[in-house]
Parts: sequence; C-alpha cells; structure tokens
Amino acid sequence: MNDMIRTILSRRSIRRFRPGEVGEEVISLLLQCACAAPSAANSRPWHFIVVTDRQVLDRMADAHPYGKMLFQAQLAIVVCGDPTKNDYAARYWEEDCSAAMQNILLGATALGLGSVWLGVKHSPEREAAMRMILSVPDHIAIMGIAAIGHPDEEKEPHRGIDEGVVHRDRW
Repeated sequence: MNDMIRTILSRRSIRRFRPGEVGEEVISLLLQCACAAPSAANSRPWHFIVVTDRQVLDRMADAHPYGKMLFQAQLAIVVCGDPTKNDYAARYWEEDCSAAMQNILLGATALGLGSVWLGVKHSPEREAAMRMILSVPDHIAIMGIAAIGHPDEEKEPHRGIDEGVVHRDRW
C-alpha cells in the first residue's frame, strides 16, 4: 500500500498526549502542508495562529467545552479564514480552510504526531472566546483548532467504507 494512502487510512482523532517537544521544523512542515491545500480560484484565504505558549493553550482548553486535550497538547494551530479577501474567499473560505485543516491533520499523522480537529466556526461562544484569547481581528473568521502533540493513545486504523453512504450514478 502506498504511504499516502496508509497515512490517510491511519489518521485518527487523538485526544491524549504525552510530554515531548514539537520543534519549529515540524511546525513549519505542518504549515507547508496546510498551504498546499486547494482553494477556490487559488484564493488561499487562510491564516494560521501557531500556539505553543502553555498559558495560552490552557486558556484555550478552559474556553472550549471539548478542548480539554489542549491541556496536554504541545501545539495548537488555529485555522482562520479571511472572507473579505475576494469574492471567491467570501463564498468558499470554509471549504478552503477545511482542506488546509485536513492537510495539517494528515501531516501530523505522517510525522508520528497525534491530532484532533476542534470545531469553532458554528459556535458563537467558542468563536468569541478564541477571538478574545488570540486577539483575532473582527474581519477574520475562526474555522477550527488542530490540537497536536505526541500521542498517548493508539487507535486502530479505519477499515472499509461506511455502509449505506455510497450511491452509484444516482441516489
């Protein structure tokens, strides 16, 4: 099996992290993965907030009801979008930033790290809290958070195709 396919199929949401450093070279690789994502008309509406400060990670963990793993994570990459960048960004920033987020998660898996995607966009309370903690400008939308670290749990790779979700030629 090809390495890329193996990485995709083995990616799991990891919510427990053990101590260990995530270096700048790894962070740079993850950001390169994010920026390699496709975007509508190559508009690239994304912005990334890299968080390694323990106090900031802890504040984020306190503010996000499902973000308690941030207390253990060594790194968070907050994926944001600028819907004011152009017409394409206004319409497709969520898809574009979701592709960037997926690339971050896959990159983390390929590098032997664990990660989980924490939703922010569709929760006004979460978005307001993260906007305040991270000083995000008003015109920038916060899509989600990738909590990243050295995994302290193992999960089996995904197997097969979900039953009942594939339709051929028509619904």
